[in-house]
This record gives sequence, structure tokens and C-alpha cells, in this order.
Amino acid sequence: MPSPPIPPPHPDSSTPDQDTLQKANRLLNEGARLLHARRPAEALAPLQEAHALLPDDPDIAITLGGALVMANKWSKAVGFLEKAVEQHPDNARLWLNLAAAYLGRLELSSRTRQDQAIAAYEKAIALDPVAPSAHYNIGLIYAEQKAWPLAAEWFQAALRARPTDRDAATWLKKARAAHLQDQKT
Repeated sequence: MPSPPIPPPHPDSSTPDQDTLQKANRLLNEGARLLHARRPAEALAPLQEAHALLPDDPDIAITLGGALVMANKWSKAVGFLEKAVEQHPDNARLWLNLAAAYLGRLELSSRTRQDQAIAAYEKAIALDPVAPSAHYNIGLIYAEQKAWPLAAEWFQAALRARPTDRDAATWLKKARAAHLQDQKT
């Protein structure tokens, strides 16, 4: 006698249905389109709605965090992205966005925020050794602090990660020249 059929698994309430996935994806794409058009404030609403539908999705978290940073809502971005990196600690892009949120506007950021940004950038680099602009941004932070040898070291690392980075090459020259000037005085 054959075995009785195995009943289908009970749908898990934590697994989103196809309609929810499609709606969240449409909202994510709309938010990304608005960000690409440099309209971060307008991107927030669809991205927040997408996040409400799929709160554990790292791509939505990356994009929403980026929109908050681009909209200069750094405190909100920090709170949001700190939770996101707790959920997805191995996601370098989340760490990059968290670093940007900590930093805000470099010339206005406190030393504490700069140090938090450096730590987050270093975490991103540990996860992805060529994490986009992480080395360069650490170099800029050290340049702002006038820590020229450290700035030069990080701009050099930026050039190793991306040899065609003209900005890193320019800043490397500036950092080396400033360090030489400091040694003369």
C-alpha cells in the first residue's frame, strides 16, 4: 500500500507573498529612480513604504539609508542604518552608508562622528577590500584633521583599490605637500 501523500507545508507568515514582493520591488525601483535623478527627499516615501513591506530586505535598507543620507537626514540615517547593520553585519554597502551617515558634512562633523565614520569605513573595507570610496573618504577625514601622513596613506590605498581615481591622486599630492610643509615649520 502506498504512503499517504505529504501535505503541503503550512505557509509561513514571515514569508511575503508574490504581490508583496512585486509591490516592494516596484517601490524600490521608484525610489532608486528618484535617487538617480538627485531627488532624495521624494525617494523617501516609496522607499519607506517598501521597507514597511519587507523590513529585512538589505537592498531596500541600503537604498533607504542612502536616501536619508542624501537628504541630509543624518540622525535618522544613523538610527536606521545601525539597526540594518545589526541585521546584516556582513553587508559592506550598509557599512558604507552608515559611515556616510555618521560623517554627515565632513567640515561640520565632530571628531567623535569622524572616528565613528572611520570605524564603519574600515568595517566595510574588511568585508570588501575595494569598497567604493571607503579608502578615499578615510583619507578626506584625516586631511580635514590635518593628519597628513595618515591622509596620504589612505589616499595611496584608494589608488591601489582604484588606480584611475584622479581625486585620490590629487589629494595624495596635497597630503604629501602639506606634510612636507609641516615638517619645515
